[in-house]
Amino acid sequence: MDARYEPSPRLPRVVAFGGGHGLAATLKALKRLTDDLTAIVTVADDGGSSGRLRREFGCLPPGDLRMALAALCGDDSEGRLWADVLQRRFVGEGPLAGHAVGNLLITGLWQSDSDPVVGLDHVASLVHAKGRVLPMSSVPLAIEAEVIGLDRRRPDDVVVIRGQADIAATPGQVISIALDPADPPVGEEALAAIAAADYLILGPGSWFTSVLPHLLVPALAEAIVTSPARRILIMNLLASKETSGFTPSQHIEVLAEHEPRLRLDTVIADPRFAADPHLARYVASLGGSVFVAPVGARDGSPRHDPNLLAAALAAVLNL
Repeated sequence: MDARYEPSPRLPRVVAFGGGHGLAATLKALKRLTDDLTAIVTVADDGGSSGRLRREFGCLPPGDLRMALAALCGDDSEGRLWADVLQRRFVGEGPLAGHAVGNLLITGLWQSDSDPVVGLDHVASLVHAKGRVLPMSSVPLAIEAEVIGLDRRRPDDVVVIRGQADIAATPGQVISIALDPADPPVGEEALAAIAAADYLILGPGSWFTSVLPHLLVPALAEAIVTSPARRILIMNLLASKETSGFTPSQHIEVLAEHEPRLRLDTVIADPRFAADPHLARYVASLGGSVFVAPVGARDGSPRHDPNLLAAALAAVLNL
């Protein structure tokens, strides 16, 4: 066959897991590399606008889902416009103050259709999303954390804290988390996306409340650990408040403790968070290797630069 008529290589099918700003950074990078992209988003937020809507309507917290949709917006002016609208918040002192426009839009769509995925697909069309956004469960979840160090007189006492917002703000050290319900339902769309994926990507983000929860949902964990896809972990740029004092290798250790079957192919780490002499050994114990590349914002802030992260991912995905 004439080489001029050979079909173009298929873009990789990628599933990214997480929530908040960490997942948004990953999605902004990945949409530069592929259109076959699915975000599976945590649904445990109970603070801010999402928490208020969750308590009032009993719905999934929409905030992390909204951020993922905005991150996947099309590169055209209309897609960017609607993504900006989704992210805007009402100001003032009234009952709408603090609510993101997108949170209200998503919740309103959920009021007219019991399937949350349908509403998310509608918003994806609105922003011309380069990919799909799915919730990690069809019911809202609560996170419970075992924490030590809250009482200086008894620093080893274990205290259970419930709720993502309180866990993220705790001055103690989180040692483990669990979900309630422990075995929540997972949508068929999410499981099908994982089964068809070439790459599964975890992180970056708040380790205990955005990265780990996906490994604690039995159906998701089973799909992730048994998938033939290559598994990639994107490390944070530094320890967050949830993992204050943790070394990079301890971040890996926490993942393995919560899901001992987890295997990783590649861990992407910025040089500022890759100096841990034990990191390569911990990653190797999970079957993978460390890929060191500058992925942090050029201004030195603890944010991933989408262009630099896209370059690192392109190298790892062999694009």
